[in-house]
Amino acid sequence: MSITATVAVLLIAALHVYILVLEMFLWTTPRARASFGTTEEFARESKALAANQGLYNGFLAAGLVWGAVAPDPAGFQAKVFFLICVAVAGVYGAATASRRIVFVQTVPALIALALVLAAHA
Repeated sequence: MSITATVAVLLIAALHVYILVLEMFLWTTPRARASFGTTEEFARESKALAANQGLYNGFLAAGLVWGAVAPDPAGFQAKVFFLICVAVAGVYGAATASRRIVFVQTVPALIALALVLAAHA
């Protein structure tokens, strides 16, 4: 169960690295615009805001990787903290931007959190 939990945490981290890349470097490309449902004009105008948002996704990814590689108790605590952060960010994003964020971000984070907690018990 511990390996499964760690893999889940690293997959969530990888997702947030992907989001970082989309928001920081590819925001104005057709791929990112399709992912986020933005127009070319909006993407150009919001590029700096998106890059800032991407940076925060990078911090989430870094925290998850830290939790995955750090020994317990710090590793366990970091995984729990950052997975909760991801889940809360997903709920907020679903409430304010797009409901599908809850399925892309919150649900996977809660599944990973359940696996981490079960592996720790």
